Parts: sequence; C-alpha cells; structure tokens
Amino acid sequence: MCGRFTRFHNWADIHRMYRLTDAERGRNTAARYNIAPTEDVLFVTAGEDGMHKVRTGMWWLVPYWAKERPKFPTFNARSEEAADKPAFRDKEKRCLIPADGFYEWTKNAEDGGKDPWFIHLNDQPFSFAGLWAYNRALDITSCTILTAAAQEPMTQLHDRLPIILAPGAYDAWLDSATSVAEAKNLLKHDLDGDLQFHRVGREVNATRNGSDHSGLIGPLNPL
Repeated sequence: MCGRFTRFHNWADIHRMYRLTDAERGRNTAARYNIAPTEDVLFVTAGEDGMHKVRTGMWWLVPYWAKERPKFPTFNARSEEAADKPAFRDKEKRCLIPADGFYEWTKNAEDGGKDPWFIHLNDQPFSFAGLWAYNRALDITSCTILTAAAQEPMTQLHDRLPIILAPGAYDAWLDSATSVAEAKNLLKHDLDGDLQFHRVGREVNATRNGSDHSGLIGPLNPL
C-alpha cells in the first residue's frame, strides 16, 4: 500500500517527465516530504493535442456518483479489483501521480512502535499509476494510487506496493482509447523491482503536528 509519499523535485523535473503546455512552464509548487491521505496532490492526465495536463485534487478518491466523501479508505486501490469495485470503475479516469518516494512501516519488536522506511528509485522522480474522478455535486476533484502484490526485496516491508509505471507506458495508460484489459496489462510495465529503502525517524508519523521537511527522508543512522 502507500500511506504517505513525497514530491520534492522541481517543476523542471515535471516538464522532463511529461509533455506540458507552454502555459504551465512558469508554474511551480513547494516541495513536500510527507503527503498524507486527504491532502491535495498534483496528478497528470491526458490533455489536448497529445499533451499532458496537470491537475490538483484530494488524495482520497470520491467517486463521481458519491453523495458524500467516503468514510472508508480510498487513497489506494487494489489494481486486481479496481475495475470491478463501484468506487473505482465507470467514469473514473486513469492518471499519473508524480513522486520521489514513499513511506512504509514495520512494527518494532522492542517497543511495539511503528518504524517508518523511506522508499525511492535512487532519488529519481517517478509516476504512480492512479485513477481520478470529479464529483460535480460536491465539487471535489480527487485521485487514488493503484497497488499490486509486492516484489522482492520490498516484501521485507509489506505485502502490497504502489505501482510505479515505466515512462514508456505513460501515454497508453492515459489514453481513454486503451481498454481496461490493455490498461491492466500496462501495469506489468513497472519499476517496482528497482526500489531502494532505508529507515527514517519516527517524526514522519506526526503529520498532525505539521512534520514536512527535508530531514524526514534522511537515513536514521547515516554512515
């Protein structure tokens, strides 16, 4: 699963990853080191004339037909089941969610506390495969990150993993003409096997206290 993630690369990196219009070249956003569910995030969708479009929405999917924000967690969706679940099918659309890393937790055998780990692709930006929706009645734009069974060595931390899509699959994933069956097959084109991870401090756990700074992702015991 993915319970928190980071986005600290600059807007130039966003332009290298996606085909954005000239109108967005002057745009920028502050670095984030501890994004939690229900917070606003950037995500990328298909745009016009083969370009990509950056949108902003809540990381907690609100289906287009919902009368209120779901009380059950919708910030992740199991890729094996998403097309069959009412909350994730029909008019929900595919998107890419830019990130630099994400966190996972293990239980500490000594004190029973939650030890956070920072997971990344050699400090390179990447894209989670996701879904997005716009609920007109509530005027909420939102998104979710798709997950799959974890691969080694990530199984040391968790049995589920957010899907990091290979850049060569971006266009087909975003294309509305890509069928559900074809889209599911695209999710096999992932970079999850290249992930690296290290322990970080428990300050990451304190999003309610506003913990969001570059020191969160540093190794707990650097060499």
